[in-house]
Amino acid sequence: MDELIAYFNGEFVPDSQCLIHATDRGFRTGDVVYDLQRTFDGKIFRLREHLERFMRSLKFTRLDSGLNIDELEALTREVVERNEDLREPGGDFTVTQFVTRGRAKSVVDPVPPTVCILPQRIDFAQFAKFYQSGVHVVIPRTRSYSTESLDPKVKHYSRMNFVIASLEAADVDPEAYPVLLDENGNIAEHIAGNFYLITDGVLRMPTDHSSLQGDTQRVIREMAKRLGIPTREEELQPYDAYTADEIFLTNTTYCILPAGKIDNRPVGEGVPGPITRQLQSAWSEMVGVDFVDQALSFANP
Repeated sequence: MDELIAYFNGEFVPDSQCLIHATDRGFRTGDVVYDLQRTFDGKIFRLREHLERFMRSLKFTRLDSGLNIDELEALTREVVERNEDLREPGGDFTVTQFVTRGRAKSVVDPVPPTVCILPQRIDFAQFAKFYQSGVHVVIPRTRSYSTESLDPKVKHYSRMNFVIASLEAADVDPEAYPVLLDENGNIAEHIAGNFYLITDGVLRMPTDHSSLQGDTQRVIREMAKRLGIPTREEELQPYDAYTADEIFLTNTTYCILPAGKIDNRPVGEGVPGPITRQLQSAWSEMVGVDFVDQALSFANP
């Protein structure tokens, strides 16, 4: 399969040439922030909204990419355009922007940052079957970072706690999706997205005290309002999840993924549940692609 074209430190290059030096602080200390979007039928979705969050992450961590938001948007769109001929029939891309502090010896060394805009083909087969069977959510022992140490609004790659949580979840089920609790025992987030449950027709989600302010989450709230689905942001405990009628996860890539089990306990009476299915349909209508059918067309036989 032909290589995709990425933007790396001022040049458009084959993605295999996006190489980071072993002394780069992004590699050595996780000193890197990122954001990610996806395309639907080749058209990138909510790029500006994601870049606005990316710029906030850069500002908070005092990283300077050397590019303003308009330049980042133009470069990202060019990356998508340069790869359109390499898109699989029926397939789509994710696009990730990331910036590291470069090959600095300390956080105040005035060295050039590492800047990359990386496209990748979406591996739908990785999650397609879960639209029908539901994922197995597992709550691991490892917790999310304390908000006293790192604000969850920053989208970053310092993720060793997510790695350990994934290993702990895999001890229960190799295909499990870990959802972490915060330091107070409240449900925080999935390692790659946001968590929701439905009880008596009410869509409930954790507050952003200890979870990323997901752009997909924002869209879910907007759709729920249009559909007349009551929503509530609140502190949620495992009890609330164990007794929920429906559970689903969201992120940029898989959009809305239902859960069939949580800690080996069945969720509801069918997957996906009626409100989850309603939101999936509304999402597909919004983007002009039935994202569930798209993923299932790539599912492993």
